[in-house]
Amino acid sequence: MNPIKKIRTDGGDVSIFRTIGFIGDSLSSGEHESTKEDGTKGFHDYYEYSWGQYIARKCGLTAYNFSQGGLQARTFLEDYIQKNSPFVLEKRCQAYVIALGLNDMTHIADYPDGFGSMADVDLSDYRNNKKSYVGCYVKIIQMLREFAPKCRIFVMTTAREKPESEEKKKNFDAIQSFLNSLPSVFDFLYVLDIRRYGPTYDPAFGKKYFLGGHMNALGYKFTADMVSTYMTYYINEYPEQFAQVGFLYTGLNNAHCKY
Repeated sequence: MNPIKKIRTDGGDVSIFRTIGFIGDSLSSGEHESTKEDGTKGFHDYYEYSWGQYIARKCGLTAYNFSQGGLQARTFLEDYIQKNSPFVLEKRCQAYVIALGLNDMTHIADYPDGFGSMADVDLSDYRNNKKSYVGCYVKIIQMLREFAPKCRIFVMTTAREKPESEEKKKNFDAIQSFLNSLPSVFDFLYVLDIRRYGPTYDPAFGKKYFLGGHMNALGYKFTADMVSTYMTYYINEYPEQFAQVGFLYTGLNNAHCKY
């Protein structure tokens, strides 16, 4: 079953959340690409056009963009959180969406331990994780869970592109396989497998939804519809796992609910 075969445009049941944090790169930041007459490119994070903010407006919730152009899992940990303080109580969210990978795979040499594997992860203490892509990515999840216990986490694969080099296909397939292994490790974690179920980003798709190498306003709006449809699928497929999101961080719970 394709959970996003029929994409809805109203935000769906994502409105059960009142706060969502979006961790990602330029494509999570509403980045628009400009060019000057001499061909010089400019890159501009327009957060109001990010798909996270489109979701927020559709669902009447508060969205935080913990994202910026060029971001990687490694640089999120080493630089971004030092300057932007996503781990502050006033910005603690009920749910988080992590959409990292594009920049990581083009800068994998920047990771001292390469792509890595789950063997790089210390589930009892993330401070011991190796500095691989996997080790850094999982460290983000672990830090979120420490900061926001039982938050719902959605991890997002990269999209299929056409044409796609063999190297890029290998790297992005590896990300897809890694992310799909995470629900067996972490509770309340769900995979938005856009690579498997989403559209192919081919020239015809790009003509409508892209502006250079980044999306245009319509592309970010389309992504918001696709992501919120996918999240709605999980909310309805596993309603018991979302029944108590209203109690998150209140100290309260319903003892008759397993989750």
